[in-house]
Amino acid sequence: MDDLELARLRRDYELVGLDETMLPADPLELFHAWLADAVRATLAEANAMVVSTVAGDGSPSSRLVLCKGADQRGFVFFTNYGSRKGRDIEADPHVSLLFPWHPLGRQVRVDGTAARTDPAESAAYFDSRPRGAQLSALASAQSDVVATRAELEQRVVELDRRYAGSDVPRPPHWGGIRVQPQAIEFWQGRRDRLHDRLRYRRGAAVAGSAWMVERLQP
Repeated sequence: MDDLELARLRRDYELVGLDETMLPADPLELFHAWLADAVRATLAEANAMVVSTVAGDGSPSSRLVLCKGADQRGFVFFTNYGSRKGRDIEADPHVSLLFPWHPLGRQVRVDGTAARTDPAESAAYFDSRPRGAQLSALASAQSDVVATRAELEQRVVELDRRYAGSDVPRPPHWGGIRVQPQAIEFWQGRRDRLHDRLRYRRGAAVAGSAWMVERLQP
């Protein structure tokens, strides 16, 4: 497919628009309503989000992860702290999240700061995971180079034998990351590319302050 064909790939949006009078005071209320719409529409991995980070040298990177919690404290995902995103967050806690609900003509973007969850919270989630996922987390030095897939699979086999008949321990380098939002933007596709973009933003750079709403030009 050449550049011209790519440029012609477009869709028009027919869903009802997003108006300031429709917004709840709390952006989490609207987020959960939109997430429920995505689940009802049977979108694959409706809780998938793009996490974008910046390394100490300023280079950006993005990846898809699964959101495992969203409440007044922030948005949570779990990872190996030694992974690229874990190292990036240690160097610079500023993070951007994106929920790409494109089949619904919607996106939600979250800008905030990231920090590790409490170890007890990480342990509780790790204990709820399937045994195979626990073994994989223990076996993998996420983002590091490995010679072959067979090497990874062998580590899992060895760990499975080591912990046969017992619980798999959570590795100390694996746990949750919580992103505390300072801005949450709701993007609703509209006809003729005149999209609705409404952003909740903290009234002051203090956690817990009231949200203000701004309309952004598409």
